[in-house]
Amino acid sequence: MKKDIHPQYRPVVFQDISSDFAFLTRSTIRSNETITWEDGQEYPLIKVEISSASHPFYTGKQRVLSSGGRVDQFRKRFGNMAKGAKR
Repeated sequence: MKKDIHPQYRPVVFQDISSDFAFLTRSTIRSNETITWEDGQEYPLIKVEISSASHPFYTGKQRVLSSGGRVDQFRKRFGNMAKGAKR
């Protein structure tokens, strides 16, 4: 194997900004921010918008979608434009 081609994994804290959930894992990603973890050591901090703590699949909380389908919404919005166009 070639030397110095593999990434350097190191401990990193990922924090879900929507639920304030954080977990420590290993990653190659770089960050300028740091955080002091539960063990008293300082680790790089990566902020994410969604994680298992806030994703609807894992939490069971589904977003309510409108009752009309996407095609109906499109027709309602742009239906008049299609009628005026000539082919």
